[in-house]
Amino acid sequence: MHSWLKDKRLVAFDLDGTLIDSVPDLTVAVQKALKDQDLTPPEEAHVRDWVGNGAPILMQRALTWALNEAPSKEVQARSYQGFLAHYAEAPNRLTRLYPGASEVLSTLKEAGLILVLVTNKPKCFIAPILEHFGLAAYFDLCLGGDSLARKKPDPLPLLHAAKRFGVPARACAMVGDSRHDIEAGKAAGFTTFALPYGYNHGEPIGDSHPDMLLDTLSDLLCSTTGKA
Repeated sequence: MHSWLKDKRLVAFDLDGTLIDSVPDLTVAVQKALKDQDLTPPEEAHVRDWVGNGAPILMQRALTWALNEAPSKEVQARSYQGFLAHYAEAPNRLTRLYPGASEVLSTLKEAGLILVLVTNKPKCFIAPILEHFGLAAYFDLCLGGDSLARKKPDPLPLLHAAKRFGVPARACAMVGDSRHDIEAGKAAGFTTFALPYGYNHGEPIGDSHPDMLLDTLSDLLCSTTGKA
């Protein structure tokens, strides 16, 4: 086990932008939801900058962009339900697993670590995606953005996971791609590992000052890379 993880008993992973690139499928669902409202659909590049705070905020940002003003509660609710329906139709058609994801999860699981998925994605989408990519068996607990009263960047999901398995925060790590992951991890007292290739609203993830900045997921298992 790498020295960075040798004293860890629990590792929490974000999903979108960390283990999978889901933006292409999210984009299709957002585009269809806006078209249903006779609104101009956004490009994938827009959606890539909007994800990270959960589906309701994603749709709020998309609607604000299309309307050039904040949407009404009625439009927000109707569009959000449309997004959920369209995304549920094909959550895996264009989504891709990031290189090294399966190998890293398998290695950590075999080493006896508790693996937890902490995402702001609605919980109903987690199982279909994990099963599609053969990742479901690796996780001891999966928390979505609607699983608890608060989601990332609030530390509640991480604190909940640590308490659930009786692991002190100092023996836990958070692996993610956005400032929300790092903020939540720091607030929970977890060691934070950041990946630079995901979704962070166009900001360098290093600006969030994670404990370790990795180039790839595989660097979690490598003894020669990683930058503070």
